[in-house]
Parts: sequence; C-alpha cells; structure tokens
Amino acid sequence: MGITYNEADRVFHLQAGDTSYAMQIYKDGYLAHLYWGKKVNKINPEELIIKRERPSFSANPDINDKTFSLDTLPQEYPAYGNTDFRSPAYQIQLENGATITDLRYESHKIFKGKAKLQGLPATYVENDDEAETLEIALVDELIGLKAVLSYTVFKNFNAITRNVRFINDGKQNLKLLRGLSMSVDFIRNDFDFMHLFGSWARERHIVRETLRPGIQYIDSKRGASSHEHNPFIALLSRDCTEENGEAYGFSLVYSGNFLAQAEVNMYKTTRISMGINPFDFSWLLEPGETFQTPEVVMVYSDRGIGKMSRTYHKLYRTRLCRGKFRDSIRPILVNNWEATYFDFNADKIENIAKVAKELGIELFVLDDGWFGHRNDDTSSLGDWIADKNKLPDGLDNLANRIHDLGLQFGLWFEPEMVSPDSDLYRAHPDWCLHVPNRSRSTARTQLVLDLSREDVCEYIIDAVSDILRTVKVDYVKWDMNRNMTEIGSALLPATRQRETAHRYMLGLYKVMDTITNSFPNILFEGCSGGGGRFDPGMLYYMPQIWTSDDTDAVERLKIQYGTSIVYPASTMGAHVSAIPNHQVHRNTSLKMRGDVAMSGNFGYELDLTKLTENEKEDVKKQISQYKSLRKIIQFGDMYRILSPFGGNETAWIYVSENKEEAFAAYFRVLDQPNAPIRRLKLKGLDPNRYYVIDGKSGVYGGDELMYIGIAIPQLNGDFKSVVWRIKAK
Repeated sequence: MGITYNEADRVFHLQAGDTSYAMQIYKDGYLAHLYWGKKVNKINPEELIIKRERPSFSANPDINDKTFSLDTLPQEYPAYGNTDFRSPAYQIQLENGATITDLRYESHKIFKGKAKLQGLPATYVENDDEAETLEIALVDELIGLKAVLSYTVFKNFNAITRNVRFINDGKQNLKLLRGLSMSVDFIRNDFDFMHLFGSWARERHIVRETLRPGIQYIDSKRGASSHEHNPFIALLSRDCTEENGEAYGFSLVYSGNFLAQAEVNMYKTTRISMGINPFDFSWLLEPGETFQTPEVVMVYSDRGIGKMSRTYHKLYRTRLCRGKFRDSIRPILVNNWEATYFDFNADKIENIAKVAKELGIELFVLDDGWFGHRNDDTSSLGDWIADKNKLPDGLDNLANRIHDLGLQFGLWFEPEMVSPDSDLYRAHPDWCLHVPNRSRSTARTQLVLDLSREDVCEYIIDAVSDILRTVKVDYVKWDMNRNMTEIGSALLPATRQRETAHRYMLGLYKVMDTITNSFPNILFEGCSGGGGRFDPGMLYYMPQIWTSDDTDAVERLKIQYGTSIVYPASTMGAHVSAIPNHQVHRNTSLKMRGDVAMSGNFGYELDLTKLTENEKEDVKKQISQYKSLRKIIQFGDMYRILSPFGGNETAWIYVSENKEEAFAAYFRVLDQPNAPIRRLKLKGLDPNRYYVIDGKSGVYGGDELMYIGIAIPQLNGDFKSVVWRIKAK
C-alpha cells in the first residue's frame, strides 16, 4: 500500500489493497490517466498513452504537435472548450460570461492518513497508518482558480476515494456551474453498465445493460438520493459474474441531487464521472472562498461483483458508519406502524409491548402520530410536543412503562418537514422551501423545511433534543416522506438561489451530526418512505436504514439482494409484517417472512396481540434463532448465490470472518410440478475444514459444500424457504 511519485517520468502510482491506480503529469501540465486495475509493481507511461494524429475535428492545443489533443487524451479532471468535446468534470463561468478554463499542474503533496471533509460525510481512518492521501493542486493562473484533487488509498481495501476542493484565489467572482467529485477515462469500452433502479416500495433493483456509444447516466433531481436511483454505478467486464471478471464500482457519499454518468466517444473510450448533479445547480465563489465536493468511493475487483460488494460492505461498516453501535449487535424490535397507524393510546401500545417482551423482542418503537394533534397525515409536523389526547400522562410516562417491562423504547421523528396545519408553520410560513409568488406544492400534506437556513437548523436541533433529553429514548427512526419542489430560500440572494439544494444538505448534515453526537447512546435509523435515502451519506450519521416500506417477503428478496450490491446487512432494517401484506396484499408463510427478514436487522411490524398461540411459539423460535445468528449476519461476509433477478429462486450465505460459522438461506417463489432435484453450492467456506449443519447428521467438508453442494429438500407449495446453520467441527 502507498503512493509514490516518480520525478523522472512524472508518474503518480497509487496502490490500495490489491489494486493500482496511476496518472502522469503530461505535456504542459495536464493530468493524464494511465491505469486502474489489478496491482502492478511498475508503470511504463509510454506504453499507456499512445500518440496518434486524429482528424482536424479533434483540435490541438499545441500548433506544433498534431498528435496531442485533449479530445483523445485520457484525463483525470477534464474541462470543456479547449479541445476536449466530451462531458467535463467541472465548468466555471467568469464575470464576462465566458466558461473556458485551463487547469494545469502546480504542486502536490503526499501524507499519511485521511483528512475530514468540511461539512460533509466521508470514509475515515482510526489511525494514519491505515491510508495515504495524495493532493494535487491544479491552477488556472489567468483567473486565479485552483482545484485540489484528493485521492486516498486504503491499506486493507481495494478502495480509492476521491474529492475536489475549488478555491478562488483570483480577484473576480467565479460561478461554479458543474463541480463533479471525480472523472476517469478508460481506453476501452468493452463493459456492461450496472446501476440500482426502483421506486417507492421497489427500491434498488439491479439493472445491467451493455455499455453503448453515447451517454448513459442515472441521476436525481429530487433533493434526495431517491428511491428511483441509488448513487452508485459499476462498470463490469462482459464476462463478469458474482465471482469472476472485473468490476469497477463508484459510490457517492452524498444524500442529495447527484449525477453518475458513462460516456463512450467516437474513439471508443469510456469516461466515468460522478458528483453533485449540475442540473439547477450553481455556486458563487467570491475571492477567497472555497467549495468542497462530496467523496466518491471507487472499488476495483478482479473476482467479480461479489468481491466488490464485500469490499464496500466492510469499508462502509467499519470506516463510514461511526459511534457506539457501529460494532454492536443490533436489537430486535417491533414497530407499531402497521399495527395501529395513527389510532393508538398508551394502553394499546403497552399491550403490544407486553406481548413483545413475552416473545423475546428487545425494543419497542413508537411510530408516527404521538405529537401535536396528529390523527392523520394532514397536520402537526414541526410541533414536536406529545399529544395529550393520546398520551395524557405524557410521552415520558409511556417510555417509562415500556422500560418497566424490560424493553428499550424507540421513537419516530420527521424533523425535516412541516405541516401547513401546525403551530410552527403558522408562526414561520417563510421557513419552508418556496419561491416568491408561486404556489407551495404539498406531498403527504406536508412541506419541506428550509435547512439552508441556520435558524431552521437550530430549531430542529432544539426541538428534537428537548424530547431526547426529557424522555428516555434508546432508538430514533428519522423519516423523510417527500422530495423537494419549489426549491428556493427566503434568505439567499438571487445570485445564490441555485445553491439552495446543496446548502440544504449541508444543513441537514450539520443537524444530524449535532444530534447524533449529543446523544451517543441512542441508536439512530434513517428512513425516507423506506429506502428513498439509502445512501452512504446517511450511514455516516446513522448506522442503519429502513430498507423499504415494502415488507412483503417476495418483494424483499429483490430489494435486499439489490441493496447488498453496495451495503452490508448491518445497515438494512428488515421486518416481518402481517398478511395479507399491506403493500402488495400477498399471503406468505410466517417462516418465509422470518427467513427473509433475518438477512438484516431483524424486527416485526404488526400487531403482536393478534397472533395465535401457535404463531407466538413460531415467533419465539424465530427470535431465539436470530439472536444466535445475528453476529454472523450483521458482521460476517455475504456471498450471493442465486439471484431473484435471474429466476424463481434466491439464495445467499453469511460467513463469519474466521470461517467458523455460516448461515445460508434459500428461497423459492413459485412451485412447479415434478420439480427436479436441486443442490445449492455454498460459498465462502474454508475448503480445508469440516462443518456440521444443524438438523442434519454427518460431517461435511467445506470443499464438498461449495463444489458439490447441499441438497435442497422437497418443498411443496409457493413461497418456501430453507435455512441452514453451519459450524466448523
């Protein structure tokens, strides 16, 4: 691991884990990309940049060298307008209206460790020996613009992080129109393009398509990373599978509007770029001011999608998530939402909690409806005071009653929103995002508070903190149930209105950082109508996220499988809910619902008082089983075996880091007549060790279980599952 600079050929060679990344200070100070892939010992730049004269339509910055054009040079951080016709990584507008810039190498520094990003979430190190960082300063001397490109390589991960800091060292105002976090050019286009697509209740379905000439991109203009597109893409070699071939992953540590793009040009080179969405964005840089882009985490795998995923899993679990709960097993919870919705009182809640305690559940979560006069979704957001009609003895009394049962107590908030029917809105109608003289669109009968404003941020911090200081709360579910419209701020001048969406994110991160640091013993879970903001930015503040509002076991196979491409099981909330399912109205067995939900942070979302005695016994067994497994699931290595996107079956396995224990799960959606005998080839075990399997006699070699497989028992009927607990002998 490390970063070296060869003065003779002006080559930077970055080595992270088992990957190499190289670039060169090329002719006249342009930064050229050379290589990214499997680790190599030496880089020969003359073999990697091939000079060739192209037609006059690829113009030449140097009149004396027709083999040199920025249109054909593989670059690290390209501009538009000075011979490169591809999409730029950045664009600056000057006071005279011009948008031509020309960044050249000025200096660099290499240091151990990794610096924090000002106001933004990012991966981190716990000691400086874990990583090295390279900062390269590029300057446009004519206008006084400096861009500092930052690269961090990790010792124990095939991961490289990138970000950019813009500095106006000139005397005139500069307007940043586009400021992406990274760009990289591949001198090849033989890739597939992978991304995670969906909607509310159908998040992060895997899409894989052939990379084609032109531009393929995903983005969000919703003010959040969104249910529709996750801020992640990957380039896969055409032969890439779960365990074979090359995978290049790009994951943005940001929770707002983003762009992730692949461009294949006429010479069949591929440019990947990612960062804040330039749509409806600009940022005024006055002399002396700085703009910091979010971080992109780039992961290389020479052994398929699975190795890429496991790199992201461990890196995000241990060096993105923070705090007390990062390395702690997560409690089994029950949430009252689908049991009661808004119709509850303290006695009804306590009755559900009593059954929860009897079954072995550890945490009760009170969801929406406990504050203001909120009997439906039309009022009271922003008024974070307990509803005395539902809770006449107060929220603290209910929390104490839950604790007296021996359970932890959790609480739902939606701090970023305000209802038009609320005391907060009546007092401060200008505190929401809005544009003068335009109507204010509502969704779920609510508006979005303007977190670009410091006074709004301070109100949220104080209002939420007042509850958490006066009520014994062990867990917070932080929800956000609509996207942004009429994006404008009453306090920003006209020249800065297009900064509002990003300033909102900076305000949100400040609010979350303040509250989570003030209450380090509270477990925070993010939520946005389920998985509408399931992104690395949120995980920096909250180590788990509600994966989807869709709790149907069949739908969850695709949702959780797709989520696992980037995110570890320890970050995924997964619950057993009632049937018929409230989202798709499907009936599935309690066993299958439990087996699916165990592949995450396990819990229940139903009225426990309505369970039959037989169902209660089954739930007790599920809870006992998960308690014995959760350390493996939450902190083990995940291997995907069968994809729900490829057929009727799904399978995965979690293996402890020392390979002594494993938990494998198989799911079949629909039955078929006269079905063939099937064997499931497991993954991740030690081929040189022997294992025993709960419920089966005999001893099995790890090689046998992986290369021959384990017999899937006969399963009659639709929606069936089998799980195996495996232990080294």
